[in-house]
Formats: sequence, C-alpha cells, structure tokens
Amino acid sequence: MTVLFTHPDCLEHDTAPGHPERSDRLRAILEALQAEEFSGLHREEAPQASEAMLLRVHSTEHVELVRRSIPQNGWSALDPDTVVSPGSWLAALRAAGAMASAVDRVLSGRATNAFCAVRPPGHHARPTGPMGFCLFNNIAIGAMQARHVHGVKRIAVVDFDVHHGNGTQESFQNDPDLFFASTHQAGAYPGTGWARDKGVADNILNLPLHAGSGSQIWRAMMSEHLLPKLREFAPELILISAGFDAHQDDPLAQLNLRSDDFFWGTGEICKVAAACCEGRVVSTLEGGYDLPALASCTAAHVRALMAGVAEG
Repeated sequence: MTVLFTHPDCLEHDTAPGHPERSDRLRAILEALQAEEFSGLHREEAPQASEAMLLRVHSTEHVELVRRSIPQNGWSALDPDTVVSPGSWLAALRAAGAMASAVDRVLSGRATNAFCAVRPPGHHARPTGPMGFCLFNNIAIGAMQARHVHGVKRIAVVDFDVHHGNGTQESFQNDPDLFFASTHQAGAYPGTGWARDKGVADNILNLPLHAGSGSQIWRAMMSEHLLPKLREFAPELILISAGFDAHQDDPLAQLNLRSDDFFWGTGEICKVAAACCEGRVVSTLEGGYDLPALASCTAAHVRALMAGVAEG
C-alpha cells in the first residue's frame, strides 16, 4: 500500500504575492492526485510534529527563532528567500509531522511506501537555522524518527531536487550510518554540493550537473553512480527529497528533465529498496515551481511508488 500524507494547514503558509513557493503548488498536486488512477492511494491527514521531533535535528535556538518570527498578520522575512505568515508555524509542524508519521506507517509494516504532499519544503534547513524557503528539515526529521523510535540504523536519502540539499548534507555528513546522495544543477542555489564532499565515511555523494544536461545525462548519473552507491550502502530505509524543479519548464533552473524521468528515477530507487529494505520508501515534496510541470511530475512520482508496491 502507498499512503499519501497531507493537511489543509499546509495551504495556510502564505509566502506573499510573487513568491515561487506558494500555496497553489500544493493545490496543483492534490488536484492531479484526484485522478482515477490514484483511487487506490490511501490518504491520511498529517499530524503536527512534536517539539522533541524538531530538536532531534535542530537546535533550540533554531526552533525558537522560527516560533518568534511568526507574525500576527502579514509577513515576516527570515532571510531574503524565506518568508513566514500567521499560518506558517502550523504548516511547518504538519510538514515535519507528515514525514515522521509516514516513517512510522512504513516501518510498522502498515504501508510499503508513502508520499508527503506538504509545504514548506525542508532540505535547505540547517541544524542551526532556516534557509531557502525551508523552516525545518522534514527529511532529516523523518530519518531521526526512524532511528530514535524504530531503532533503524542505516538510513539513506536520495535528493533529486535541482538545488542541493545543503541542510540534509550538514545533518548527515558526520554519521557513517546516514547516507546522502544528491543530483543537482552545479552553481545553482545554494552554491553547495561539490563532488569532493564525501562525508566522514564516504557517506555523501554529490553529482552536480551542468545546466542543460537533460534526461540522458541525468539517467546515466543515476544508473552509473547513484544507484550502485545506494545499493552498496544497503540501507534499512530509503527517504526521497522529491523536488521537481529539474523539469525543463521550471523557471528557477535549467536541467531540462521530463516528467517520465521522475517516473523512471523513482522506479529505480524502489527497485533498490525492494532488494535492500523490503521496499520501504518515504518521500516528501521539496521544490518545483511551474504548476503544470509540478503536477505532472508528482503524478509520475506517485504512480511509480504505487507501481513499486504492485511489483513487490
């Protein structure tokens, strides 16, 4: 079974007019997932993350900064890119709580895999501060839920957002039992993700790609480097930072992927999961800013997750 976690509170995170990370992103995704082919998708409301869940990844100062920054009305800017509104605190708790709950569901055997359709995204959020549209690092919070609640030791994150997940890398790089692999556009925001970054135990794999690389080069990087390394790591759980801004229509980057690339890539990750960890995959939304492309790519991603369950 594939489970979809989401919550209406995630629509209440208002980033101000003109901001690319807007509520319409989630509306487009949820509309796409109403299609008949997704009638078998089990749907759950995301709970709020507890403060203890946040503090497994983030400093107390980080959590208090976000809490104090929430305005009573209007908007407040945490940095030039990261904006919060009165609904942002609950939205952020739902986004992090979705990952924790999805991990619980999959590791308890009550689902094979899950997708969290939530916002704000998370992979730029550092242990010590918000950054790049992200308040809390949802994917890292999910990883720590797996470790602290379920005793899972070896956890892998695959991040195919067009922007490097610097916050996740920072959270993972000094723990040999956490593996982080990222494909991203070289030189794009936030300017991190160098191939020379290896982590404390060769547990970081960055695969920066030049603008305009396209499907063939991206698939080759996945097939020749990322997927073998992921299989070699032999994770007990695979988490996916599912950003769809590498699509050719996205306004923020130029990697020129297509929707079917995300179907293929997700399917290949699911094959590794089937071989290594009984198919256990939990995915969460990161970027993607062209609404039709985002809807199409997310549908392809979820279709592949559901196909992975059927094949397993």
